[in-house]
Amino acid sequence: MLIPLLYLLICITLICLLLFFPGIAHQGTDLGVELFMEALFPYLLPYLILTQWFIRLTPNKSSSSSRFKLYFKTYGISALGGFPTGAATITYLKKSNQISLKEANILLSICHSPSPLFVLGFVGNDLLNDKTFSWQFLILYHIVSLLLLTGIFFYFRREDKGKPITTESAAKHTNPFTSSVKDSIPTVMVVGATIIFFTTIYTVVMHSVKSLVPDIHNNVMLLIAAMLEMTNGLRIGQELFADHHALLWVLMATFLTSQGLSIHMQVAVIAKSEQLSLKPYILMRILYVISIPALFYLLFL
Repeated sequence: MLIPLLYLLICITLICLLLFFPGIAHQGTDLGVELFMEALFPYLLPYLILTQWFIRLTPNKSSSSSRFKLYFKTYGISALGGFPTGAATITYLKKSNQISLKEANILLSICHSPSPLFVLGFVGNDLLNDKTFSWQFLILYHIVSLLLLTGIFFYFRREDKGKPITTESAAKHTNPFTSSVKDSIPTVMVVGATIIFFTTIYTVVMHSVKSLVPDIHNNVMLLIAAMLEMTNGLRIGQELFADHHALLWVLMATFLTSQGLSIHMQVAVIAKSEQLSLKPYILMRILYVISIPALFYLLFL
């Protein structure tokens, strides 16, 4: 009962802020559209189409080795494409009955990582001018994820031993490329809508907080930014802690692991199209947020 009331309170508050600051909201929307069209759309759409096409052209067979290949093929696609490529791929595999609902729920939480182009390009090159952090973070993140994925594979192998993996009938999708395009467009629209929405909310909330509390501490602003949209959190963190090497790198690892509401909403919308449960996803994100920054600090700082 309390959670719906909290959602209602947040919704009413945000509506009021948009009404009070329509000009600021317009600026945030323009910024979100520009970010999506110039930085994400040209890359995300062709990559999604190609990966969906690839999955359809390489159907899985009913054997243990094929399931192993399917798991790691799915992880590889999500690792290269970044959010929310993994969620889009997993929902297709569930829809085509190549994996069970239980498998999809677990894989959704593991096949979820930032794009290496983003970590190396934006974080390493643009923010830090040093790609050492980016390589260290990516290696650590994927080692942890692959170990978890291997454990999950052996768990399901023992639990469902002998159970066949079915594949989607050819009659359902006679043209893999056309089907890939059709299935990719809703995902891109979800990404675009959430980015524009959260960029607008971020802009209005930041303006409102600064107007009401001009002397608010920068660390509070950093936390608000990081919770709403990861990219802004990374940028502000670099500006505030550029002279504190160890703290900055731990913050970067934390934000890249925890992501933000914008990314989680993208995953939630895509996952709900196949009625996937978000509980394993949430629990795994908590595990990642605790373990990855801690391991990064112990191993590299």
